[in-house]
Amino acid sequence: MSESSEISGHSGELAVHVARAHGVETMFTLSGAHVFPMYDGAVKTQEEGKGPQVRLLDVRHEQTAAFAAEATGKLTRVPGLAVLTAGPGVTNGISAIAQAQFAGSPMVVVGGRAPQNRWGTGSLQELDQPPIIAPVAKAAKTLMTAGDVAAGMDEAFTLARSSHRGPVFVDVPMDEFFNSASGTVGSGEGTRVDPDPDAIASVARLLAQAERPVLILGTDVWADHAEAAALRFVEDLGIPTLTNGMGRGVIPGGHRSLVTKARGAALSGADLVVVVGTPLDFRLGYGSFGGPDKNPAGEFAKVVHIADSPGQVAGHAELAGSVAGDLTTVLDGLQAALERGDKPDWQAWSDQLADQVRAAAARDAALLTAEADPIHPARIYGELVPRLADDSVVIGDGGDFVSFAGKYVEPQRPGGWLDPGPYGCLGAGLGAAIAARIARPSAQVTLLLGDGAAGFSLMDVDTLVRHDLPVVMVMGNNSAWGLEKGPMQMLYGYDVVADLGQRTPYDEVVRALGGAGETVTDPKQIGPALDRAYAAGVPYLVNVITDVEAAYPRSTFGI
Repeated sequence: MSESSEISGHSGELAVHVARAHGVETMFTLSGAHVFPMYDGAVKTQEEGKGPQVRLLDVRHEQTAAFAAEATGKLTRVPGLAVLTAGPGVTNGISAIAQAQFAGSPMVVVGGRAPQNRWGTGSLQELDQPPIIAPVAKAAKTLMTAGDVAAGMDEAFTLARSSHRGPVFVDVPMDEFFNSASGTVGSGEGTRVDPDPDAIASVARLLAQAERPVLILGTDVWADHAEAAALRFVEDLGIPTLTNGMGRGVIPGGHRSLVTKARGAALSGADLVVVVGTPLDFRLGYGSFGGPDKNPAGEFAKVVHIADSPGQVAGHAELAGSVAGDLTTVLDGLQAALERGDKPDWQAWSDQLADQVRAAAARDAALLTAEADPIHPARIYGELVPRLADDSVVIGDGGDFVSFAGKYVEPQRPGGWLDPGPYGCLGAGLGAAIAARIARPSAQVTLLLGDGAAGFSLMDVDTLVRHDLPVVMVMGNNSAWGLEKGPMQMLYGYDVVADLGQRTPYDEVVRALGGAGETVTDPKQIGPALDRAYAAGVPYLVNVITDVEAAYPRSTFGI
């Protein structure tokens, strides 16, 4: 819908009409009586046979419904929709809501709620939910009457998709959910922030003066539809670039300016770091780059932070400049300002980092082809990366094993990488895989699973099977909580509660749920197993037994 229109019906119908107006195509849920009217609304739109319909996708745990909605928001840049029944249904979804808040993922969660005409008498699952969720959402409120639903839902979707994006929660009392009303549905659009031209000019001057700049592109570059502007900026100016989160793929893997493999050298040697669309958190050294222990000159880099809205600009770091607003406008404005003057020449710096990239690739080759027994996790990526299609959606759900993916997987297109983001929540993978298969029906979808992470949600392979959603799952099974085992040994000389069942055949779980899979213990069999998985056309788990001693060499533990 491009203009406001009048709608009528019971509250579930009203809510579905608004969701449709905002571009929602799938409702992720787990059956619950408190939200039956939402299902009826979806069924009736299907019966109408006119215009877009809302698909009902039911899962085995509410966390999966919420994680699927969160991933849908990331992939499509339209708010995902999760509908959760009252009480435990809602609380089961809170981790995914928090993940969406940290990652800036647009989503709307509709909760059931005990009936208002029974409130305070102890009816089933009576819980005041918005105060619990408010700290981890953009907004959380109760739509108290059927007359509040249309406007309240429209407000929720508009807020979720407006800069800075994030999750919005609403619940509706059960008695009011069944009542009827009328209302207005809006245009289905969000709002953006106009950046300050003077701030753009100031940052352009810093770039023009820099000799060794580095650009970092994060998730909000994709979320803000700025991927084309970012690629133009990088290609036309030749600035060395790093990516994280859903910024991965904005600059295609193998691009001359993408220096992921020389990340350490780039960030320690830079005199200016421009961070776009991602927070200055533990993943980026809290906004401190270089310094006495990092480069011969002993200098810290100047730092510029560019965000899609003022509230996202770092307040803890010392900034040389900042801009807040629509990221396409900012990037295009910076490029235009630089091209009006003497275009900076960063070729020597780019060549230096390119040499580092080539050297790192040569070093990586030994691990990517390792014949070690047990299997080194990197060998899995040596086999997987050549088999990833250009349109592949790669999902990471794990600790150490997925850390290796961040090192070796370089997507070829934007919008093709999903990870938990700075919240670091395990168990998001199956929901994200469900979302990816629906959002990208013709794409190759690969879920990277740690064996620990799999325990949170592997039952939802049943959902993949029931809804005919083939996904390839690749597991690095080191029979441990690898992210905790090594650090605890380092601190105490021993570890506890860090071991899992040895060589557990998780592929048998997948087969029991109607999928397929196999266990691999020989590195030479990884490639053939992946080929069988991609050809199977069903949910397929390649369960690779890996070396627990082959830990990812990390420089931060996130604190």
